[in-house]
Amino acid sequence: MEVTLPLQRSPSCRTVFSERTQFRIKPFLGFLPTQSFNWKRDHMAATTTYRITASADFSRRRPRRISTPRSNDSTPRGFTPRTQVPTTSIQRRGQKNNEKKKAKAEAESDGIGLEVASTSESLFDEDKTSQFEETVRMPEVDERILVESKDAEGITESEDKAFVSGDVDVSVYGRVIEEKQIYTKSSDDEGGENIEKEESVEEIDIFKVGNNASRETDSRNVTISKTVDKVESINCVDDFHKRPSVKPEGVDEGYNSISEDKKKADNFLKLKLETEEILRKEALDRLASDNFRKGHKLFYYPEIVEPDRDIEIFFNRSFSTLKFEPDVIIMGAFNDWKWKSFAINLSKTQLNGDWWSCKVYVPREAYKIDFVFYNGNDVYENNDEQDFCITVEGGMDGFDFENFLLEEKRKEQEEVMRRKAERERQVEEQRRIEAEIVESEADRAQAKEEVAKRRGMLQELLKDAVTSFVNVWYIEPTEFGANDRVRLYYNRSSGPLSHAKDIWIHGGHNHWKDGLSIVSKLIKSESKDGDWCCADVVVPDQAVVLDWVFADGPPKQAVVYDNNLLQDFHAIVPKSIPGELYWVEEEQQIYKSLQAERRLREEALRAKAEKTVRLKEETKERTLKTFLLSQKHIIYTDPIDVHAGSTVTVFYNPANTVLKGKSEIWLRCSFNRWTHRMGLLPPQKMIPIENGSHLKATVKVPLDAYMMDFVFSEREDGGIFDNKNGMDYHVPVFGGVVKEPPMHIVHIAVEMAPIAKVGGLGDVVTSLSRAVQDMNHNVDIILPKYDCLKHSNVKDLQFHKSYSWGGTEIKVWTGKVEGVSVYFLEPQNGLFWVGCIYGRANDGERFGFFCHAALEFLLQSGFHPDIIHCHDWSSAPVAWLFKEHYMHYGLSKARVVFTIHNLEFGANLIRKAMEFSDKATTVSPTYAQEVSGNSAVAPYLFKFHGILNGIDPDIWDPYNDKFLPVPYTSENVVEGKRAAKEALQEKLGLEKSDLPLVGIITRLTHQKGIHLIKHAIWRTLERNGQVVLLGSAPDPRIQNDFVSLANQLHSSHGHRANLCLTYDEPLSHLIYAGADFILVPSIFEPCGLTQLTAMRYGSIPVVRKTGGLHDTVFDVDHDLERAQACGLEPNGFNFDGADGAGVDYALNRAISAWYDGREWFDSLCKRVMEQDWSWNRPALDYLELYHSARK
Repeated sequence: MEVTLPLQRSPSCRTVFSERTQFRIKPFLGFLPTQSFNWKRDHMAATTTYRITASADFSRRRPRRISTPRSNDSTPRGFTPRTQVPTTSIQRRGQKNNEKKKAKAEAESDGIGLEVASTSESLFDEDKTSQFEETVRMPEVDERILVESKDAEGITESEDKAFVSGDVDVSVYGRVIEEKQIYTKSSDDEGGENIEKEESVEEIDIFKVGNNASRETDSRNVTISKTVDKVESINCVDDFHKRPSVKPEGVDEGYNSISEDKKKADNFLKLKLETEEILRKEALDRLASDNFRKGHKLFYYPEIVEPDRDIEIFFNRSFSTLKFEPDVIIMGAFNDWKWKSFAINLSKTQLNGDWWSCKVYVPREAYKIDFVFYNGNDVYENNDEQDFCITVEGGMDGFDFENFLLEEKRKEQEEVMRRKAERERQVEEQRRIEAEIVESEADRAQAKEEVAKRRGMLQELLKDAVTSFVNVWYIEPTEFGANDRVRLYYNRSSGPLSHAKDIWIHGGHNHWKDGLSIVSKLIKSESKDGDWCCADVVVPDQAVVLDWVFADGPPKQAVVYDNNLLQDFHAIVPKSIPGELYWVEEEQQIYKSLQAERRLREEALRAKAEKTVRLKEETKERTLKTFLLSQKHIIYTDPIDVHAGSTVTVFYNPANTVLKGKSEIWLRCSFNRWTHRMGLLPPQKMIPIENGSHLKATVKVPLDAYMMDFVFSEREDGGIFDNKNGMDYHVPVFGGVVKEPPMHIVHIAVEMAPIAKVGGLGDVVTSLSRAVQDMNHNVDIILPKYDCLKHSNVKDLQFHKSYSWGGTEIKVWTGKVEGVSVYFLEPQNGLFWVGCIYGRANDGERFGFFCHAALEFLLQSGFHPDIIHCHDWSSAPVAWLFKEHYMHYGLSKARVVFTIHNLEFGANLIRKAMEFSDKATTVSPTYAQEVSGNSAVAPYLFKFHGILNGIDPDIWDPYNDKFLPVPYTSENVVEGKRAAKEALQEKLGLEKSDLPLVGIITRLTHQKGIHLIKHAIWRTLERNGQVVLLGSAPDPRIQNDFVSLANQLHSSHGHRANLCLTYDEPLSHLIYAGADFILVPSIFEPCGLTQLTAMRYGSIPVVRKTGGLHDTVFDVDHDLERAQACGLEPNGFNFDGADGAGVDYALNRAISAWYDGREWFDSLCKRVMEQDWSWNRPALDYLELYHSARK
């Protein structure tokens, strides 16, 4: 666009003009007549601004430009677009010149610098006219620059040639000449008005507005000059001295029609178009001739290709493989064939040679045009298989285009998600409507059934109901209905109340439908002989039959009753015996009541489900934030939640790493686990922050990032690296247009909860699989098909296939367990038809066969998993069998991860699996340290990691637990646990009192610290607490020992102690909820889930500091800093020793806290409930491990 530049002297003016050079300038004033003014170079004036735009290649006789005034609004109006006019020699310009050219593109297009605008607004607007003195927006200019004043110096021949030869600073896109003048009014003797210049001052500045700033001679100027001379015969110049005067304001008469100017404008436009066409043809003739002579297959026009423009592509058929083809078609796209394909037929041109052409629109996003030619069938001209391409200048570059594509993809994804959400909403709405119809029909059927039942009951009642019973009772009047007052008479001497002091009626209606609704004391009847008494009662609404008995007192005080020999008394309400209409209305009333009740239930269930989802999402968000901050002592970002397209600051503390003390720290960063299209970013030197040991660097996150990746080094070229022990540092990116590709993980295991569970291994396999699957990865489990499998927990179990290995047919079954896909292998040799999971003498042989069969199944089924995860000694053979027999024979993509759940069993097999696995884990960091010296583990510590287990929050959920009397969350934990404690006390026969209750849920083995358990039971009773134990011992001697203890406690402390020496799932839930403390005094504990479940239910763990117990329970008195380092708060009580003194130290503090500070204790229960001990965090750690194994 053109910009009005400040008035200043231009050095080029002196080159072009003499001291008294004058210009003819004709301001456009709508309906005002025009007056030319002298424009002198000697002075500078103000108030009225004129803009003259002229091309560098105009001749000495230049067609004038016609423009229109702008409207009153703030939107600027440019001239109409101009057709580009080619020149005989146009060279490509650099990027800098292109940017300047683009800045002017909105106001001018390529050409000879002439502009025309139509007058589309009213020319008779006085408001617009009055603005003339302030500013004339686009004056009409006679650009032929003729000398008019007799005392002005004309433009000499040499000066005129200066325009053509290029001695003046000119460009192909034209010039801007600005003048500001001050006018005063005067009147002449003949009454006419004119405007004369007073101190008329002129300043001529010629500004360059194009790309070519060169003052060298350009041959195209000569060409254009000659071309314009050809049309010179059109006279567009008025005699300056014959024009009327122009008055900027106050003019109200003598104005002529603008039709003459309009006609001149039309003539000029026609001239301009003719000129442009002549110039275009000359340029094309020249280009065609030059390219034909050089043997080029194509050229294009204009030669500088810009975005958002049309170009013409010319193709010489005779130089190509298509020289004998009748049809020529261009097929192409933009930006390396990534954007907007096109196919256009070429037409034969009139140019010399076999030139064919077409027009192609270049979109704004283009930086390159790619194309080939073909005949519409199978003959192609593709530039010797290199394709043709044309560079587009002044627009996007490749990087900008990639970002544009990503933004378009993001918008597309948002639209897809919006449509998907709308479809889901419609489907859900349709499902709701259909369900409502079904439920409504069920309600209607139930209402009919209820009415039929009531009618039957009424018929039975009417059989026994009468209006009176001779010499016992009767009612007056005999005809009455609902809401009527009646008098009931009773002969007290007829029954057991003959000697009662008082007689009362206890009554109801319709077979006591609403309970007791009639209560009244009878009085002696004065109108009846004998021992009759009576009472006035009101017949209840909707009563069809009255029901009553007589008693010697009011309800809850009566002793003697007359109840008609246990049949009660019944009387018909004559006027209320219902007809058919009554039963229709009754059915409708019941139907409405059922609907209302059902909708209330559904709303409550829906609200509960929504709250459950919300709580889970909030917990997951908190856990993710904790995960991101867990390494804050080394690295973190600002903001913590990194979003695609944003700029983030990375903070790094080398003091806690191998780079401690280094003089420089360099950040090396990439994205998407080092696979991003931009590759590794250049190393960036980090700078220190104020008041801290962290360093920082800033990183721009691309739109297609889903993960940031970091390592740090001491020098720009490398040196010592901190790569987190080979794991690298990673920070997730949210909101990117590209999502992380899912991995395929296959677990090969011999246990799986709940269908084949013996210990914690089964829980881990199921829960870890579900958690990783919830993070959008693909998970399968391969399991033996035991004959003792709990098939009721397998959904859609069906036969899948059969295959052979080792001379044995193996049948494969498939199904879903807890939402995870499971393949069940059933070898026909009977190895798993033994009625148990473990305990056979040939367990090693059984599970070794299974491991080999599982790998063979993956191979024969065409599976290509990323990770094969095996567990404990029972599936340890998978690690070396894979490396020796399958890694190089069809399963090369997979990596093996091995997890030790308990090192007490199968150490030799575990040692070999540690050797062959790519990564190895155990179930807690502390347990990993405890076993690091074991000979099976010690040589492989470089790939050994401790990752905590978690619990399944859907199974262990006090808000949705069907075994609890009152569902609760952290918001109402006190009320929920109080109700659970009362239910537990009642169930186990304990005293219902507010006492501290210690729960113990465990297998009774030496590992679990059975001697400490016994000590804790007696210590709790000494502190006036209650204790409940649930568990059994696999060792009969231990079991019998605890049976004796249970009998002893039942005799001495039956109201405060109960030992349930069996396994009871519902009771375990009630103990977790009803206990104040859960004791776990294990001698060793690789992870432990009991303490995690306890906290989920708001019970406070009391544990021995070992293995996973130490990693999850932080003592309220000693572990504040340790908890905060993990992003947590203290949550329980722990002890070190393995003796009674250690138990007492923790248990005494716990019970004292309960007695001494109930408010604080209740807040502790709320705190532990809000901590996340699910698989949310462990799943993130396992995913990092999986990715590390794949590197």
